[in-house]
Amino acid sequence: MLDTTTREWLTALARQTVDAAVRRGDASREEPEGIGAGARQVMGGFVTLTLDGELRGCIGEIFPTREIWRVVREQSVNAALHDPRFQPLTIQEALRVRIEISALTAPEPVGSCREIVLGRHGIVLKKGTRSAVFLPQVPGEQGWDLETTLRFLSRKAGLAQDAWEHAAQFLVFEAEVFGEA
Repeated sequence: MLDTTTREWLTALARQTVDAAVRRGDASREEPEGIGAGARQVMGGFVTLTLDGELRGCIGEIFPTREIWRVVREQSVNAALHDPRFQPLTIQEALRVRIEISALTAPEPVGSCREIVLGRHGIVLKKGTRSAVFLPQVPGEQGWDLETTLRFLSRKAGLAQDAWEHAAQFLVFEAEVFGEA
């Protein structure tokens, strides 16, 4: 999906954006220099921040509606300052935080949860007005099988843990994951 030069450029953009957001409370709205064709692809994406191996922020957008560089810039700010699970990142934490970007394919419906391939597919669960998402890497990082993943996804959506078994809809997508070493 993205070539090496684009991945490196997006990672540098995310780093600059996180640092600027922590120092100034937001990032520049100016179009940055050097945007290549790869960074202009319309894609969904997530920015994940980890500190000492622990999640410190993760926000993104599933559906492709704008160029990936715009997604990375805005979601870098959101992951650093606006993830409701965490306090805003401090300057000291920003120096140590590791940035990971997930560039997403467009979500597509599947007929059954049995079509989900853990480790390959990100999952969107929809039921009624509720929904929740896991990136493809989440089940593997947690050591979950499919049923356990779907139970946690149901709970994340604010539903009973067995809600996935009854009239839930599933969308799947794939992610190209890259970032700082």
